[in-house]
Amino acid sequence: MDPATLTATALTDLIRARQLSAVEAVQATLARIDRLNPALNAIVQRMDDQALAAARAIDAQIAKGEDPGPLAGVPVTVKVNIDQAGFATTNGLKIQSDLIATEDSPPVANLRRAGAVIVGRTNTPAFSLRWFTRNSLHGATRNPAFPGLTPGGSSGGAAAAAAAGLGPIAHGTDIAGSIRYPAHACGIHGLRPGLGRVPAFNATAGDRLIGGQLMAVSGPLARSAADLRLGHAALSQPDPRDPWWTPATFAPYRKRAALALAPDGLQTDPAIRQTLTAAARTLEANGWEIGTPPLPPFREAMELQLTLWLSEFGLGGADAVAREGDPDASFVHRELTKLAPPPTLESFMRALQSRARLARLWRGFFADWPVLLTPVSGQLPFPDHYDTSSPEAFAAVIEAQMPQIAPPFMGFPGLTVTTGHTPTHPLGIQALADRGNEHILLDLADLLAPEIPAVTP
Repeated sequence: MDPATLTATALTDLIRARQLSAVEAVQATLARIDRLNPALNAIVQRMDDQALAAARAIDAQIAKGEDPGPLAGVPVTVKVNIDQAGFATTNGLKIQSDLIATEDSPPVANLRRAGAVIVGRTNTPAFSLRWFTRNSLHGATRNPAFPGLTPGGSSGGAAAAAAAGLGPIAHGTDIAGSIRYPAHACGIHGLRPGLGRVPAFNATAGDRLIGGQLMAVSGPLARSAADLRLGHAALSQPDPRDPWWTPATFAPYRKRAALALAPDGLQTDPAIRQTLTAAARTLEANGWEIGTPPLPPFREAMELQLTLWLSEFGLGGADAVAREGDPDASFVHRELTKLAPPPTLESFMRALQSRARLARLWRGFFADWPVLLTPVSGQLPFPDHYDTSSPEAFAAVIEAQMPQIAPPFMGFPGLTVTTGHTPTHPLGIQALADRGNEHILLDLADLLAPEIPAVTP
């Protein structure tokens, strides 16, 4: 048995029963990182000594009969765009290579409090601005399960690490699919919590602008539904540094799911349609009612999300892109600006006004249909770096990703579940729910998410 290939749930049971020490679990993971990470480049900042010291502390607590937390001794990774004391919050940028954090961000602090052992920090594209993962500082991350395909982005390093067994739970962030798409592309599972569920604050950057406040969240990626639940529970603990944190409600719900194969006219690959239909049948066999009601707007929410997100680049972001000089980021920023020109004060205010209307429509929908099943993307995962191959390719990628871009505009949680694969591509679905209803999505994962073995590329 290689402890590095076990789920977090299995590891905590063994460590608590003292059948495996936290040190042994971490040593096995570090050895696997030594073997596999050079070819993957998923982890770009290592902390072997700190990880082993933390594991020894966990073992000492257990020896004293103390409870080290729900993730006792589990090796995890965190993304390089959140603060971890003593490490650079690079966000994939050369201009931030010396931006050393002096305190842990809330997600890092919560993982530590839960007893997790951080073994490395994972790669992201420059500015976390793509569904592909490459930057001029850390280089490119490769997909361990499906060579030649993107590992996704912006949490591509996180997904690749979890898929390859470099820690069973990976922290990621998501403003437009950056947890959901990498999980899909690497053939694992990922949960984007809703607005306010996981506290956030980077002291190195200060308070986020309105787009980040309303739409950017942290969440877990993992190879099992049980590990998603563990990771979410750990990450979502309160932290006073985030004024918008909200507690879970765990409200009862009806087992009723809407099925949308082609929301707002999305061109959906036949294999994805079949995968969604099969997932709906599985739910139906487990007592769920499945329907195909009309949906509130997706496309309008996507367009307004891009407007709100890109408006932040008018406050120094464009200058930072120019200073960084990353070819991918420069191309992506240029193409995004074509889709969402710099807003005026009026268009910015109208976007926020429309957000209230769209959220009202969608929350009314979720009151009748607690879950919506949609494609993660209209197309199977793309060849690596396809988006920067031409403006036409970039436009095709944006169109396909509409189901990921729209929901964060209203602050909704989303789940990606991998249900199977072809010889060349993973197959999976996205499930969406109302704010505060992550528990519904996690219950859904229990029914739909198979346990994915760690891959050795």
